[in-house]
Amino acid sequence: MARAMFEYTKAILEKVSFNTELFKKELEKAVNRLLPFEVNELFMWLKEFTYNKPELYGCIATVKYEKRSF
Repeated sequence: MARAMFEYTKAILEKVSFNTELFKKELEKAVNRLLPFEVNELFMWLKEFTYNKPELYGCIATVKYEKRSF
């Protein structure tokens, strides 16, 4: 079940990537919902996904901050 949530999260983030504020909001929900090791995977995925999307690159800080709180 947990793996399905991770994949679902990635799909949602891809769909809302057109709007920076919505992307950040969904990312914050994802960080609270996922397991700590999945947050680490999400961080790696985000670095790759936002490589060519500079408007979204700032959202990575959300994951970095939450990652340390576990």
